[in-house]
Amino acid sequence: LPLSVLAVSVCSDRPEATPPLVDRLELADLSHDIDGGAYGEVAAIIVSQGAQILFEDYFGGSGPDRVVDTRSVGKSLTALAVGIALDEGLLPGLDMPALSAFEDRAPFAHDGLPKRAITLEDLLGMTSALDCDDWDPRNHGNEERMYRTQDWTGFALDLPVLSEQQGVEIRQDRFRYCTAGVFLLGQVVERSAGLAFDEFMAARLFAPLGIEDVVWRRSPSGEVQSGGQLGLRARDAERIGRLVLQDGVWEGERIVSSAWIAEMLTPRTTPAPGFRYGLLWWLADLAETPGAPPAQAAMMVGNGGNLVVVLPSLDAVIVVQARNYNRPGHFEMSMAIVREILVPALQRRGATRSP
Repeated sequence: LPLSVLAVSVCSDRPEATPPLVDRLELADLSHDIDGGAYGEVAAIIVSQGAQILFEDYFGGSGPDRVVDTRSVGKSLTALAVGIALDEGLLPGLDMPALSAFEDRAPFAHDGLPKRAITLEDLLGMTSALDCDDWDPRNHGNEERMYRTQDWTGFALDLPVLSEQQGVEIRQDRFRYCTAGVFLLGQVVERSAGLAFDEFMAARLFAPLGIEDVVWRRSPSGEVQSGGQLGLRARDAERIGRLVLQDGVWEGERIVSSAWIAEMLTPRTTPAPGFRYGLLWWLADLAETPGAPPAQAAMMVGNGGNLVVVLPSLDAVIVVQARNYNRPGHFEMSMAIVREILVPALQRRGATRSP
């Protein structure tokens, strides 16, 4: 059955929903369905438009101050970190060979021209020559293998490259989802700034946005996981989305350049039908309301159904935090909430608002 049908097909003896904290979109039925388990384990939903919260609700014992592990939503924050480092001249450009920041660790396993040619842009776009694919549990670079090691930097630097695998062609349009590569990007920023990655993010991004409650995962040797598994409050995730919506400006202060926001959200590949990929950001056209134009979305996406959706044409940000980790259909369940309920509600409101 379509998720939209499942969402309304729960049994009649569902627990009574508590009223949403904010509901200017008349979505009490959605809260009722979530409380009844129609979308698995959802923790929080926030919808804002024009910097005004239109809908906010929490589920399953969560609340405004509860930090949720948003998994790979953190990857998109690493893209912002790279952009800020580029803006400040700490990095020379997207064509910088990524491994040039690790000469003190050379020589690497499988060293050579193919590995040395990997650029920051390759890692940001998930198109590097590293033999690294999180979606294949048998792959050399699968992230679960990295987590079992003490030295994540060494693990990533020593990965094989695809050019060593017979019959595999290296192309810029070859998408391979690689957490180890995003982790390396965080280490590049850390080395270029002379500041631990979490401290760099706190000073350059979180403090200006008023974000304090952030939980980082670390390797056994203390390396900050810039490739995901980041704990965020829903309200703070909405602020990050709004920063991108506002072209890198927060309360009159430029946090990241508009040029980087545009670069970051320029599609490079098409990993799946209907979804494009920029630089650690997902891109899609969301259209569910008959007669309404598609709403172009830039998205931060994490395991469990965690989403931060930026909708420039609607001047809106949607946050869905969920704990459906590794559950089949986790992404689809959260996207059903966004596509079938929240975006149409925003489109209806946009059609009826006074100029």
